[in-house]
Amino acid sequence: MLKTLDLVLIGVMTATAAVTYTIKHRAELKLEEVHRLEAEIKLEKDTIDLLKADWALQSQPNRLERLVRAYNDELKLQPTESTALVHAKELPMLKSEVPVPDVTEAKASAKGATEASAKSATVASAKGAQATAKAQPIPMPAPRGEAEDADQIETGSVEE
Repeated sequence: MLKTLDLVLIGVMTATAAVTYTIKHRAELKLEEVHRLEAEIKLEKDTIDLLKADWALQSQPNRLERLVRAYNDELKLQPTESTALVHAKELPMLKSEVPVPDVTEAKASAKGATEASAKSATVASAKGAQATAKAQPIPMPAPRGEAEDADQIETGSVEE
């Protein structure tokens, strides 16, 4: 006869084997996923390299010059004049620097408020716009030909 302890130990061994098999199966699935992701990454890197090579081919100066000559009548391209170039200081301000208009008062007047309230909202929003304008300076283009800025070029991102 089997003792109770023997039955308990057989149950524990069976449970341990089931848990071990489950863990092994999950690890194999994760390994397959890792291999799939590595293959996708390699494909993307190869695609990027191919696109870089294609861009280098498409932007060759000799090819572009030949295309300009071929399509000059249709495109009527002109060389860029040196006066058409601007400095970074002369670019418009970023979206984050643009003052935000006060729209709550404008909504109130649009919902059928009386002319007096609309007039006061207009005056208040004009005052708010003046206060906002005072708080944030308006960028002005720098005069050209300054000797100290001639050798320096400021660069920056226009994205937020």
